[in-house]
Amino acid sequence: MNTKQKAQPLLIVGSVAFDSVETPQGRADMALGGSASYASIAASYFAKPQVVGVVGEDFGTHHMARLSDHGVDVRGIESMPGKTFHWRGRYHEDLNNRDTLETALNVFQHFKPAIPDAYRDTRYVMLGNIDPVLQLSVLDQTRGVTLTGMDTMNFWIDTARDALLEVLKRVDVLFINDEEAMQLADEWTVLASAEAIRRMGPKYVVVKRGEYGSVLFGPDLTLFVPAVLLSHVVDPTGAGDTFAGGFMGQLSRGGGLTRENLAGALAWGTVMASFTVEAFSVDGICNLQHSVIDSRRRQLLDMVRY
Repeated sequence: MNTKQKAQPLLIVGSVAFDSVETPQGRADMALGGSASYASIAASYFAKPQVVGVVGEDFGTHHMARLSDHGVDVRGIESMPGKTFHWRGRYHEDLNNRDTLETALNVFQHFKPAIPDAYRDTRYVMLGNIDPVLQLSVLDQTRGVTLTGMDTMNFWIDTARDALLEVLKRVDVLFINDEEAMQLADEWTVLASAEAIRRMGPKYVVVKRGEYGSVLFGPDLTLFVPAVLLSHVVDPTGAGDTFAGGFMGQLSRGGGLTRENLAGALAWGTVMASFTVEAFSVDGICNLQHSVIDSRRRQLLDMVRY
């Protein structure tokens, strides 16, 4: 990694949760999860993450320490009476499909992001996969933002489309998977979907395609990065959030929306996501050596260097 590039604060607003996951490789119960957890730990290798979220009384200090020990500013995580958001799911044999067995929003059901004064002037903002109404609230509380990225999903496309369209008018980068892109755009190809979504507001659309990599669409610019080839995958949970965190973290220190910086963000995001899927919860991305991350990035680049 280029240590000469100064790490910048990156505001991340999303869920901090417990995940209980079953995959063909095993299971994890009540493990640290949530979009903000994955994104902030991934971003911590490139930026100075500031997290806004909510947890319950059952969220132990050791979980909070796991974030803060990674340099994540957790002052914006509010603790409320009640239980922490809990998701339970089971993956199929191919790991591409999963069944949600339980979604208990608990205190997250009443989450209303309150951005601390110390965070309001942060120039780089990542809106995790939360209600678009809450995403708009975050944007209304910030000042002088240079770059905003956001994630969304099919649930919000179905149930909060009007608010979602308002958010899209105010962000620079949208992270979305291929099926959701086609759903949002009402198109049948990824390219046509990305072009339609860009007309809704975002300068750049990053379409996540899982094991097939990701594609970035922008003004006179299309970039593709394949996924890192892995021999052993344990748990795909959080890979998309990790990708977005790594992407925004790298982009925040890159100095502009140039082709070089965008391509670098795609590569670093992809690399960080590859570590996530090798373990349950955030275990795969905690306490990584920069030399190990650099080595995997070189492995990825060697795949596409002709």
